[in-house]
Amino acid sequence: MMSELKKHKFSDLYSMSSGISSKPEQAGHGSPFLTFSDVFNNYFVPDSLTNLMDTSEKEQETYSIKKGDIFLTRTSETIDELGMSCVALKDYPNATYSGFVKRLRPLQDDVTYEKYMGFYLRSRFFRKTMTNNAVLTLRASLNEEIYSYLHLYLPDYKTQKNVGDFLLLLNEKIALNNRINAELEAMAKTLYDYWFVQFDFPNEEGKPYKTSGGAMVWNEELKREIPEGWEVDKLDKVVSIVRGASPRPIDDYLSDEGVNWIKISDATESNNRFIVATKQFIIQEGVSKSRFLKPNTLILSNSASPAIPRIVKIESCVHDGWLIIDKYKDGLTIEYLYHYFDNERPNILNLGNGSIFKNLKTEYLKEYKMVIPPKSILDQFMPIFKDLSDKVYINTLENQQLATLRDWLLPMLMNGQVVVE
Repeated sequence: MMSELKKHKFSDLYSMSSGISSKPEQAGHGSPFLTFSDVFNNYFVPDSLTNLMDTSEKEQETYSIKKGDIFLTRTSETIDELGMSCVALKDYPNATYSGFVKRLRPLQDDVTYEKYMGFYLRSRFFRKTMTNNAVLTLRASLNEEIYSYLHLYLPDYKTQKNVGDFLLLLNEKIALNNRINAELEAMAKTLYDYWFVQFDFPNEEGKPYKTSGGAMVWNEELKREIPEGWEVDKLDKVVSIVRGASPRPIDDYLSDEGVNWIKISDATESNNRFIVATKQFIIQEGVSKSRFLKPNTLILSNSASPAIPRIVKIESCVHDGWLIIDKYKDGLTIEYLYHYFDNERPNILNLGNGSIFKNLKTEYLKEYKMVIPPKSILDQFMPIFKDLSDKVYINTLENQQLATLRDWLLPMLMNGQVVVE
């Protein structure tokens, strides 16, 4: 039997408050602080708030965070990113929240269930309601007027509780996989640094090469020492670097289905090395005017947030804000090159130019000098690297499947087509 959805005026169920207007000198010390990024990137307020703000007792009372509070991003460059929600599942003593978000505090008990609301407010149904009521001027902004127009269509409290508790289990598994991936990535990064930055890869006796007195030679191009026998060459002699392409005007070619279309945000919104899904797609007519990628392609962001490496695991297209890295020198692999670019990013960023956004000049990147380990060293290291990379990929793929299942189930759970006992 399908549950009946009841229409509520959002403003009848929650009171809206603005966040704290803090000064730069308050940041970095003091009490826990909920940032715009925390809200934008999480369905629920993180268990521990790592950002700090020096706030008074009065400010902590005025801008408090309590169980059931909803936080919405107040301002954004685009309507699609406006009003992204994040729900508190517990009280956060002494914590305050950013002035770039709005707090919605429940006015009634047993009408909305916080775990359910965390998923409902991120559903396509509610996101469409939000964007339809927003007005884009120079910058999208959530205000009292927009809020007063919004309605919620909710099942009874018991149904909300069953659905919310069930969906949270899926989210907790996703969060667990993310924590495992973070540990695996940290291990891989440490190993890369140990072998290829500190040059303490195992020598013939299995001892750390440089620390054990391995021969080092001065390289005039790099102005530093490198292990004897290692090469240095320009990047374009080691890999092929090709810029993506964009059909114009791009909006005429984007759709809800088609070939995956990778945006810079697909890299910046996640620390994961792999791209296994995209939010947008390009129609077939636009594929030939773009750059088509086969799975297992390394790309490097070239604009907005440049020099971020990502491994694409799906057939997709990329625009001219991406650089495609392929045709590697013998012995190099996609796993090694991912960590190479990730490690070199601070240095590569110095090649950027641009006023509003930093952009990489491809011709400068091609001239960038790369230290190339001997194939024998790479062959020792690659099995370790690939094993860690494969584990990260398995967890990433499982998370994508869980997120797809969650989003597919949500509307059916909301209207009672599927019931959680």
